[in-house]
Amino acid sequence: MASIERPRPPAGVHTPGRAAIPARHLRTDRWWLAPTVTVVVLTAFVVYSTWRAFANADYYAAPYVSPFYSPCLASDCVPMRGGADLAVFGPWWGISPALIVLIFPLGFRLTCYYYRKAYYRGFWSAPPACAVAEPHARYTGETRLPLVLQNVHRYFFYFALAFAVILSYDAALGFRDPAGHWGHMGLGTLVLLANIALIWAYTLSCHSCRHIVGGRLKHFSRHPVRYRMWTWVSRLNAHHMALAWASLVGVAVADLYVYLVASGAFADPRFF
Repeated sequence: MASIERPRPPAGVHTPGRAAIPARHLRTDRWWLAPTVTVVVLTAFVVYSTWRAFANADYYAAPYVSPFYSPCLASDCVPMRGGADLAVFGPWWGISPALIVLIFPLGFRLTCYYYRKAYYRGFWSAPPACAVAEPHARYTGETRLPLVLQNVHRYFFYFALAFAVILSYDAALGFRDPAGHWGHMGLGTLVLLANIALIWAYTLSCHSCRHIVGGRLKHFSRHPVRYRMWTWVSRLNAHHMALAWASLVGVAVADLYVYLVASGAFADPRFF
């Protein structure tokens, strides 16, 4: 006897017991503006970073190195005077060395708690905004592939710390002149310093950092040092969203500046 398909019960906002509101939402403000800006900015960054990652050129202008290419792990990197040129891997058949590096900082941002909220709303409408029904009939959260992989964020945090240290070293090298002499500074020095300051602020404001510093403590009074660190990280954490956007723009601006100087389109002003 052929089985009879039964209609699926209503799901999502049409689940029995939910308020029967015919309108999709009752908001009267411009709730769509935030997810739209998210899509535009993130799309622009993805396009720009993809172009620069595959360019494999104009990423070093002594003494500045692009954050997209540091540390340079391939043997076909351009010679960098004093830079983080490790040459761990071979030439990789002409593949841009940036593709070896960017997987770690991008993985940290892709799995970031705030960025998840931003691109879930902007690209997937899950949901598009507070008090606005999402168009999906089912919701499984981050319990299934591929979104269950978002839990690796805490491990990407340790890689992000390592890269922040390396980029701090690159920023310190900015206090040299093109010949390698210390005690000099140019506009690029300030650009790299601003970039690494934003990267450290964003990294340390991470929710994983806050948990590592002060999580699983039953009595803060018994751990005054960790409690003090936890309060500092918590203050940064309150600005995590702003720091996420500022550091994203900052790293793109730093790379663009190095590209303009390395390609000869712009001469780096030297202050002393």
